Amino acid sequence: MTQQNTSRPGREEPAARQGPRRAVPGQGRHPWRMSWLAPAAVIAAALTVAACGSPSSGGPASATPGAASGTTASSSALKTTTISGAAVLTNAQGLTLYWFAPDTVTTSQCNGSCAQIWPPVKGPSTAGPSVPGTLSTIARSDDTTQATYDGHPLYTYVGDTRPGQANGNNLNLNGGLWHEVTAGVGPS
Repeated sequence: MTQQNTSRPGREEPAARQGPRRAVPGQGRHPWRMSWLAPAAVIAAALTVAACGSPSSGGPASATPGAASGTTASSSALKTTTISGAAVLTNAQGLTLYWFAPDTVTTSQCNGSCAQIWPPVKGPSTAGPSVPGTLSTIARSDDTTQATYDGHPLYTYVGDTRPGQANGNNLNLNGGLWHEVTAGVGPS
């Protein structure tokens, strides 16, 4: 079927198609064009966390109290869970706890923007019934107190969004390796 073109007398144009054209998902897209989305989303989330937790005075940032930090006595009890066959230490909300290889028994080497991605566990913490080992605390450079387990300062990871995840295990970020805290064996 054709219709008369009124803008140019004597010329006919094909009739308009019925309904809108629909793009076929993935058609015309190269895989490498989309591969940047996941890393960009992680970076955007980390920057959002950093921006929300940064003080306006320009001083050192401290971790924002919340589900990952165990800030009150009732929410500071550490427990264990099994992840990939290993007994792993978690905070009261079930998020995996990590230790940072460059830390010492008395000093955290994760400060500033590092602490936004790896929130320090506020101390003191208490041990739940299934937690062996020694809990203690250290003073951080921002004058807060951080919980330690068998001499290692404890952290959570913003990449873990629900219990049972260990997305930060064996990552080499912020100047060193990060490891999940294995309960009963302790970090080495």
